[in-house]
Amino acid sequence: MSAQPKIRVLIVDDSRMIRDVLTDILNEQGDIEVVGAAADAYEARDMVRDLKPDVITLDVEMPKMSGLEFLDKLMRARPMPVLMISSFTERGSEVTFRALELGAVDFVTKPKLTEQTPDDYGRMIAEKIRAAKSARLKTPRRSPEPAGEPPAAPVVKRPVPRGVKTSERLIAVGASTGGTEAIREFLVGMPVDCPGIAIVQHMPENFTRMFAERLDGLCQITVKEAEHNDPILPGHAYIAPGGKHLWVKRDEGQLLAKLSTEPPMNLHRPSVDFLFLSAAKFLGADAIGVIMTGMGRDGAQGMLEMKKAGAWNIAQDEASSVIFGMPREAIELGAVNEVAPLARLRERALARVARKEPAR
Repeated sequence: MSAQPKIRVLIVDDSRMIRDVLTDILNEQGDIEVVGAAADAYEARDMVRDLKPDVITLDVEMPKMSGLEFLDKLMRARPMPVLMISSFTERGSEVTFRALELGAVDFVTKPKLTEQTPDDYGRMIAEKIRAAKSARLKTPRRSPEPAGEPPAAPVVKRPVPRGVKTSERLIAVGASTGGTEAIREFLVGMPVDCPGIAIVQHMPENFTRMFAERLDGLCQITVKEAEHNDPILPGHAYIAPGGKHLWVKRDEGQLLAKLSTEPPMNLHRPSVDFLFLSAAKFLGADAIGVIMTGMGRDGAQGMLEMKKAGAWNIAQDEASSVIFGMPREAIELGAVNEVAPLARLRERALARVARKEPAR
């Protein structure tokens, strides 16, 4: 039997040191080969044509032509899997989310040259490149506003007074690769009287706050990065902060968001399983689970426990998933009640909310 051909990667970064570091890291992987390294978008354009890489890693900020501009041109002319290499800065994270809207599959943070590269960095970037190679490319969202009907007038999001009644039901959502755009589509159009929503999206520290802020500006509901002991309110969505697990608990009748620095679960912190297991334990049939696009199996076991406890679980279908790994694992484990395309996940979750009497 012939060996699988290696995944051919083109690195695009204006820093020679970053190009060298990434080349060394990736060439250590038995199934990945760096076929070229470009210092700017113009070099990259020629290398894409000549070398025909399977995956491109692309710096967010570059001279001559920005990473965003190059990505936009590339996805129009020759759509292919792109993994963004992003800095930790606020500017870097803002541009990264725009890159995901333009069709980039995923991103990793740029290695810090002043520090030793963490042992798991090579494994992480290699996994993301493997996922990108098999990803289903989505149509880029070129407008900063969601497509479809014009958005409703902004809802005034007033601070909630202390002691307010928390949500009786919970929609628990988990996603990974491709999830930033999937979660955006799920939340935009969510009505202000919806149950509280807890979300785990695999994402590093410093990016989750910006992600929540971007969603908050697009949605009628309030979206925020979760804080420890946040009351989970109707019409609010809580994003797990990077580097911390998000879980939920009923405490004296109040539904609260909790954060934990317990070790990673399924190699992730935050972990979807961590959230889903807490929903199974403390909410049972008062929870609805939604598992979206993503690589790996995080969330499958927790979703099974939710189903055993009486929750209703929905998985994104293969055709609308960038990576069908996480939904497939949950489906194959028997943890899912129904499968729906991304465009119908919100409708199906709300239909289930409407069908069941609220918690006593």
